[in-house]
Amino acid sequence: MQADIGLIGLAVMGQNLVLNMADHGFTVAVYNRTASKTDEFLQGPAKGKKIVGSHDLKGFVASLKRPRRVMLMVKAGAPVDEFIDQLIPLLQAGDIVIDGGNSHFPDSQRRYEALKAKGILFIGAGISGGEEGARHGPSIMPGGNPEGWPHVKPIFQAIAAKSDDGSPCCDWVGEGGAGHYVKMVHNGIEYGDMQLICEAYDLLKKGGCTDLGSIFAEWNKGPLDSYLIEITAQIFAKKDTDGKLLVDKILDVAGQKGTGKWTGIDALDRGMPLTLIGEAVFARCLSSLKNERVEASHHYKAPTHAAAVNKKEFADQIAQALYASKIISYAQGFMLMRTASEENKWNLNFGSIALMWRGGCIIRSKFLGKIKQAYDKNPKLASLLVDPFFIGEITHALASWRKVVSEGALLGVPLPCFSTALSFFDGYRSANLPANLLQAQRDFFGAHTYERTDKPRGQFFHTNWTGKGGDVSSSTYNV
Repeated sequence: MQADIGLIGLAVMGQNLVLNMADHGFTVAVYNRTASKTDEFLQGPAKGKKIVGSHDLKGFVASLKRPRRVMLMVKAGAPVDEFIDQLIPLLQAGDIVIDGGNSHFPDSQRRYEALKAKGILFIGAGISGGEEGARHGPSIMPGGNPEGWPHVKPIFQAIAAKSDDGSPCCDWVGEGGAGHYVKMVHNGIEYGDMQLICEAYDLLKKGGCTDLGSIFAEWNKGPLDSYLIEITAQIFAKKDTDGKLLVDKILDVAGQKGTGKWTGIDALDRGMPLTLIGEAVFARCLSSLKNERVEASHHYKAPTHAAAVNKKEFADQIAQALYASKIISYAQGFMLMRTASEENKWNLNFGSIALMWRGGCIIRSKFLGKIKQAYDKNPKLASLLVDPFFIGEITHALASWRKVVSEGALLGVPLPCFSTALSFFDGYRSANLPANLLQAQRDFFGAHTYERTDKPRGQFFHTNWTGKGGDVSSSTYNV
């Protein structure tokens, strides 16, 4: 029996994707470095399905229809390269290698170029949705060699999650490392969403709001309707064996796998103000300093500012602040993707990306439909913050947003993402910023030059500020 596609790596994600493919009528070949794992899978979850196993790569490749489609679901980094090196002698021109792991986009770009030179088509597919998504419908973000897309499109779009109108949450992203780049930004936005929710929780709790599960369940019925708000409501309903909330017994030290950090570093490299995701990463870093935080807490008293009396009104204001901050996070993420698309000539379709995130993935939400509409109306939209719908939403939420950030400061509740979102918004809406003084300082101590408001853009000037310096300026440069 010849298989439609082969998958290497039978950890939970790999197994669930295979079962998903089989459920949709595809015959799948599987291989795992540890042969016993292949046998256990075939005799267990895969039993009775159109799934064939191999104990060696040669037999595995031989079991595939041409063009051969080989999907890698192994640990990102060196293991991906090791398997590609083993596969190359067994493949022919026109065959397709798909990396479905959480690879860094420069690695996908490198693999795309190396395999293209050998006539092999590489696809780097970002996959989001965790174990459940892999089994029942993930969001899939494929990029790489466009010649390979028609051969994997029927499989990927069949197994992907579907949006409300039935559209698959999977479409071609762009060449080279584009697929894994979009997945990286997705994960960065995920960091931001999670931190914003945590700040809302902290403020509600320290502001005296007690029925957190009901509050989040109510929020999930409105503009904040999303997977993360939904599961947060469920978390607040989960009791430990003693009847107390389980979440209160979980240590406040956050882990991370690095994709948020990658997004922040990429934003710095491109000179883009991705402030909210950066703060979300730093918040996780700060949480890891548990012992230092406990020590510091002994030296500084919490403010004595009285919490809001009207808890319902306070919770509603926090919901508005959360919604506005979330808009900023996505606005920044799409601004970063726009810059990367221009620099790499990827021609990313932002409406399509928003649609891909509507279902299956961790950041799936009702809100993404509005982003798709914004980019469908204007594919060249500079920022969500200048789209008419989002202008109205921000304007409506602004008073509550300012109130919440102020209350957080007075209560001593850290709100790194709420506050940086508001600061970014105030900076973005300002026709004039104090960077004129900054440029004067740079010119004063380093002769870095400046532009003038009364001269055309692109003309640079230097002043001998003390009368003792020279008139020679340094060359101009940007990040």
